[in-house]
Amino acid sequence: MTSEIFPPFNPELDLKLDRFVDVPPELVYEAWTTPEHLKHWFCPKPWSVAECELDPRPGGIFRTVMRSPEGQEFPDEGGCFLEVVPNRQLVWTSALRPGYRPAADVDLPFTAILSLTPEGTGTRYTAIAMHRDPAGRKTHADMGFEQGWGTVLDQLVEYIKAGMAK
Repeated sequence: MTSEIFPPFNPELDLKLDRFVDVPPELVYEAWTTPEHLKHWFCPKPWSVAECELDPRPGGIFRTVMRSPEGQEFPDEGGCFLEVVPNRQLVWTSALRPGYRPAADVDLPFTAILSLTPEGTGTRYTAIAMHRDPAGRKTHADMGFEQGWGTVLDQLVEYIKAGMAK
């Protein structure tokens, strides 16, 4: 399925979160591609998403504004979706702006590959963050990639199981 189109995983440059979740890929995809849903789970609590703009198509925007527990907001300039395979894979980068415009100033450029593979009644959820050099990988790891991305995955599953805030 989509795993064949992954570039080879490079442990010197890439970080990976690979888990089975007991929710269907279609709901995971919907939660990732709908701003009203993404706002509920995308950053570890007590942080929150104040704003979200998503256009899940190649060249479309992926932008969030995160809010600290103290109310301070941290906007990003907006990344760019590179590939969208409904219910199976999303690829986006912080190194490009919407419309594939090169980003002038990015503190931590990376490309993310999210693969959603059906597994029984659930999903094999694989997220890879690709970095240009070992220093970028180390910075992202030191920021808490594994714990942070794992926490938001737990929040995503909890949100879906709660009926995606009907």
